[in-house]
Amino acid sequence: MSRLRNIDEKISDNKRHLKNIKYPNIPLSIDDIHIITIDGDRLDLIANRFYKDSDLWWVISIANPSKIRRDSFFIKPGTQIRIPIDLDSIMEDFEKVNKPLI
Repeated sequence: MSRLRNIDEKISDNKRHLKNIKYPNIPLSIDDIHIITIDGDRLDLIANRFYKDSDLWWVISIANPSKIRRDSFFIKPGTQIRIPIDLDSIMEDFEKVNKPLI
């Protein structure tokens, strides 16, 4: 489920330009899963394990801003992170904040 599928793009000078992507706030939920990372864990692998979709790595990243660097898939072993479970609401919020202006 690519987060870029509905993002406006413009092609000029044979280059593809995407508008800035905004991410929704992902509130805590009693249904969230909390895990402690181990050696070799990466955001895309964790997303695939819990969501069956490695493209949803950004959900875990946004849900853990103080624990995960935005420029890496890797997570320090022994870090407790939150795995949000309510993907439907998260994706709905994502689409709302990235709705194209008409």
